[in-house]
Amino acid sequence: MAQALGEDLVQPPELQDDSSSLGSDSELSGPGPYRQADRYGFIGGSSAEPGPGHPPADLIRQREMKWVEMTSHWEKTMSRRYKKVKMQCRKGIPSALRARCWPLLCGAHVCQKNSPGTYQELAEAPGDPQWMETIGRDLHRQFPLHEMFVSPQGHGQQGLLQVLKAYTLYRPEQGYCQAQGPVAAVLLMHLPPEEAFWCLVQICEVYLPGYYGPHMEAVRLDAEVFMALLRRLLPHAHKHLQQVGVGPLLYLPEWFLCLFARSLPFPTVLRVWDAFLSEGARVLFRVGLTLVRLALGTAEQRGACPGLLETLGALRAIPPAQLQEEAFMSQVHSVVLSERDLQREIKAQLAQLPDSAPGPPPRPQVRLAGAQAIFEAQQLAGVRRGAKPEVPRIVVQPPEEPRPPRRKPQTRGKTFHGLLTRARGAPIEGPPRPQRGSTSFLDTRF
Repeated sequence: MAQALGEDLVQPPELQDDSSSLGSDSELSGPGPYRQADRYGFIGGSSAEPGPGHPPADLIRQREMKWVEMTSHWEKTMSRRYKKVKMQCRKGIPSALRARCWPLLCGAHVCQKNSPGTYQELAEAPGDPQWMETIGRDLHRQFPLHEMFVSPQGHGQQGLLQVLKAYTLYRPEQGYCQAQGPVAAVLLMHLPPEEAFWCLVQICEVYLPGYYGPHMEAVRLDAEVFMALLRRLLPHAHKHLQQVGVGPLLYLPEWFLCLFARSLPFPTVLRVWDAFLSEGARVLFRVGLTLVRLALGTAEQRGACPGLLETLGALRAIPPAQLQEEAFMSQVHSVVLSERDLQREIKAQLAQLPDSAPGPPPRPQVRLAGAQAIFEAQQLAGVRRGAKPEVPRIVVQPPEEPRPPRRKPQTRGKTFHGLLTRARGAPIEGPPRPQRGSTSFLDTRF
């Protein structure tokens, strides 16, 4: 498994090149110390001003007001208007509201409230020396040209250290995975450390369970699922990858484990995360299929990659103009892949996995398909926790007071004719009628 994951994730940290952690085109602009940071915080980045395809300010303000309204009534919005949430996520969450929306989308606020331990206890507790040494060597590799993570003693690297250490204490059986660093760093760019930690917990345990454990069993399964989808949707690219010997584990783990934080321009990364937190792992497959099509979609592109190294280089060197957020995300959402299709392919590939595979078997059934499924699961769990068992009680009722016997009403002689006459006025004098034993409506004489 370690050999299949590729060099970027399995080399010893002291032998890795720092440039492998550069996560966006804004980081590749050079290490000029006096350059101005762009609107995302990258020093010397190219995103200081919105590009030509960026939405106008009025439209951004309109989306902000919609998100404010939805987050103000979150339970009602998720239970009745989730399609609106998904549509707004596809358009992009405004940057001013990501700190409010991401914890709601992934259910981190509920996870935080129902957890037996607190983040402060985990952050102040001493960590495992083995994990602390590994985490310390990886801190400077996470977005080294972002203003938060430039200084080793800055709040960015120190917050990242606390978040990753807290997760190793929260889940000691899983420990630390190197790919958690970029994920936690992106969260810290938008959230305080405590919120970032609980969002990381939800991503590792609800969105992508089995990804960051010691065996990465879910990564192996999703690699086979991705190749099956590639064979069905992009048969020519699939055939080329097989001919040159490029297996999915040579490029897919860096995409999926890091949630494309090291493979796309940062504005596009944020758009991918918005859709991912809303719709779940299906978005990762759509983004991966789009990248393969952009790199190997034409015969000329495949002809320029005769070998393994050239093909891997093409997958990692897609022109930045094709990865701009608006155009790229429109292609991502146009990929025909429903949740039902994905689950059907997962079941098919799960049945074909060999029993001799190392580690525990994957459990794709515990992975929830985005914010709506997580919200419904949390609501159901809350109802179950709130339902108190009924305790039988003996209730003694006070004795009832004796009531007087009910007298039978006198109805003798009260015929329909008599009621009419009494209602109209005084009865008309006449000869008395003979007394009858019983009087009914049919016997009444008019």
